[in-house]
Amino acid sequence: MRRTCSASRTDFARGRSQHQALDALSWALVKKKVNYVLDADIQSFFDNLDRAWVIRFIEHRVADRRILRLIQKWLKSGVLEESKWWDTETGTPQGSVISPLLANIYLHYVFDLWVDVWRRKHAQGDVMVVRYADDIVLGFQWESDADRFRQCMGERLRKFGLDLHPDKTRRIEFGRYAESNRKRRGEGKPETFDFLGFTHISGKNGKGSYAVRRTTVRKRMRKKLQEIKQQLRLRMHDPVPQTGAWLRSVVQGYFNYYAVPGNIDSLGLFRERVLRYWGHALKRRSQTRRYAWVRRLKLAAQWLSIPRALHPWPFDRFAATHPR
Repeated sequence: MRRTCSASRTDFARGRSQHQALDALSWALVKKKVNYVLDADIQSFFDNLDRAWVIRFIEHRVADRRILRLIQKWLKSGVLEESKWWDTETGTPQGSVISPLLANIYLHYVFDLWVDVWRRKHAQGDVMVVRYADDIVLGFQWESDADRFRQCMGERLRKFGLDLHPDKTRRIEFGRYAESNRKRRGEGKPETFDFLGFTHISGKNGKGSYAVRRTTVRKRMRKKLQEIKQQLRLRMHDPVPQTGAWLRSVVQGYFNYYAVPGNIDSLGLFRERVLRYWGHALKRRSQTRRYAWVRRLKLAAQWLSIPRALHPWPFDRFAATHPR
């Protein structure tokens, strides 16, 4: 007998945030019967978005021809990159204010409506879906459902000019029993997946119960640190209070997004690296061989925030926003 499927979805829309999508994902991975995760990556989504289909989808809700013509002009506006103008034949210009809205409309008709029908008609077990813009993660109770869905999703996307990335789209074993099953087969720890800047890890909490741990994606952290390092070189001769105020805003902005429970160690590493780069810049400015670590600690205490969780546990916030 086919089981009833369930899903959680947070779209890139007004009133929806990335952390709401992350909360929904964490809640579903723990509370639902998820044993396999499909990390779906649409290849060059914004570049391959079919403009003709975009207009057809919008026409379902908008009858004003003036609005439609304006959207068509937006789609043909091209991209200005490094003082060079690039005319785009397909897709929607990334960075345009309307691109996220058009992308959400496109995936609503191409993916959201279709996946709800697929769950009801074809799934044999529970299915959960979380989407934010073109970042999509699905959880399945059965491996056969995950593999069948991946094939069907690829066929569905090709009808609308899109493709799943062959290397980045993965089906992994993940969930409450993943660690014990892989240990029994003589395999390593469960694989991880990335979603909205966080690496999701199948593990346990301090009480030994199943939990999903989240840490900052290493590539994201390295990229941000490189940006800070380059800026510190440019600001090397600025007054220390001016650089300190700038670093405080940068670090606090980083913490505002990544300071979720369980990610404090990663935030501490980020803060320590920022302080090290700042010390190197000050040492080069003063042309001394050493820059006292004690002074660095004083600068950190004065200008850099102490890592602490700024977001509630995902279950608490999800329960508050979804009382049902």
